[in-house]
Amino acid sequence: MSELRAQARLALLACSPDDKLGALAEMGVDLPIDSGVDLVSGVAPAPGRPVRPTLVAPRLLKPRGLTSITGRATLVHALAHIEFNAVNLALDALVSFAGMPVDYYHDWAEVAREEASHFALLRAHLVTLGYEYGDFPAHDSLWEMAEKTRGDVLARMALVPRTLEARGLDASPPLRAKLAQAGDEVAAAILDVILRDEVGHVAIGNRWFAWLCAQRAIDPLVAYAQLAEQFRAPLPRGPFNHEARRAAGFTEAELVALERAAAR
Repeated sequence: MSELRAQARLALLACSPDDKLGALAEMGVDLPIDSGVDLVSGVAPAPGRPVRPTLVAPRLLKPRGLTSITGRATLVHALAHIEFNAVNLALDALVSFAGMPVDYYHDWAEVAREEASHFALLRAHLVTLGYEYGDFPAHDSLWEMAEKTRGDVLARMALVPRTLEARGLDASPPLRAKLAQAGDEVAAAILDVILRDEVGHVAIGNRWFAWLCAQRAIDPLVAYAQLAEQFRAPLPRGPFNHEARRAAGFTEAELVALERAAAR
């Protein structure tokens, strides 16, 4: 029988979407976990990804109107790319950080499976619009933060699930409304699924951030502010989805701090 983190490493390194999803399917919930083994040996593995899409700077990605099929396909492709990156991020959380409690690895394995299901839904819908994943350029901002934070699991929990992925909680409702208004009810329904699941994913980030802060006897609000400055996290931009963020475990004090930071 394989071991969960070793299987996660295979999935992380798989390049084609089909190979990655196949490796994930082998990552069963009953696999044993060796939390103490170092799987990176000083050099963390780069995530496997297909040759396409071409990766460019975010400023080079020009939005298109949703009134055309190509415009909607561009948006669906961007969302699919985010979910593909999210699969790699969840797998890397499993692979790169040894010595965490067993529940930590179960949590991120479940996140990886759900992110993979989101990617599969979006990729399938993209095909109905006449395009494939890889047909449009994309950016790599999500993975860049993973590279910055790979030396410290506390920084990873603070700045990937609690910062970058939490932004999806804010962005999903207005984006869903625009897609529905444009007549793409299928994409809108997929965003409903993604928002539901992402609340749980951000909650997992919050859970382990709080656990690590308690282990290190540091104040979560102070620690987060320091890490955001140290790693140059993107500045928060409102409006914020307070309901979803509360459901994901953000405290009232954290929401107040978020609003204050956005107002500066």
